Amino acid sequence: MWDPKSYLRYGDERSRPFHDLVARICTADPTEVVDLGCGPGTLTVGLADRWPRARIGGLDSSPEMIAEARRLGSSVDFRVGDVTDWVPGPEVRVVLANAVLQWVPGHEELLRRWAAALAPGSWLAVQVPGNFEAPSHRALRALAGQPRWRDRVTPRLRADPVREPVEYAALLAAAGCRVDAWETTYVHLLPTAGTAEHPVLTWMDGTALRPVRAALAGVDDRDWVDFRRALGDRLAEAYPVRDGQVYFPFRRVFVVARVGTRAAGSAASPPSGAPDARS
Repeated sequence: MWDPKSYLRYGDERSRPFHDLVARICTADPTEVVDLGCGPGTLTVGLADRWPRARIGGLDSSPEMIAEARRLGSSVDFRVGDVTDWVPGPEVRVVLANAVLQWVPGHEELLRRWAAALAPGSWLAVQVPGNFEAPSHRALRALAGQPRWRDRVTPRLRADPVREPVEYAALLAAAGCRVDAWETTYVHLLPTAGTAEHPVLTWMDGTALRPVRAALAGVDDRDWVDFRRALGDRLAEAYPVRDGQVYFPFRRVFVVARVGTRAAGSAASPPSGAPDARS
């Protein structure tokens, strides 16, 4: 179960990659825009400012997230659904998948399918976290590998759920797209004042620890509480407090592709910096 409040605890830090991703979509007036894995919708509703004449939809597998999104009272069509079942309609011209595909095994095939289904000139924009070798995730995997947790937790964790920028670029270029791919490491400065727990632990509560809690939480939650406490101790060593804050580097991978604008097998080139006509 997704908890919108936990996810939004670091809303400013989580929103920046979304805005950096959208900024590279160079279309002025798309007919329809879909945000896959829209979460609580706080970023999705802002797409109406970027494209005021577009029909905008948001899809998420979590009923809790969609319920939160609908409370925003916007004109966005928020729906519960699985991205693996989603098929673009004939008027979809922009597809966003921001911080969702890391949860989808085999999502490379999804990208190929979407690229094939979208009309030429449409845009496909993807962002995934690339921090799975960071100290936070190494600590999580090491703790999960201990005898007390191994059988229940380790099967829930994926060591390599995303690809490198070059691999995503090659995949979509081979599908006939013009591709812009890059990576960015954000250094988040997480304050510790007024918090009883390490901020990286509370960050992980909203994302990486979800499958762990699902595996361990029981009638008294003792296993979950002990696991979380032990992880917090490890994170405090990996990310020491300096002057009342923790420096938390977070790498992210981006790819923006314009569909059907190059022949498969030809050299890839980045999208034009100028907005195109209605597409």
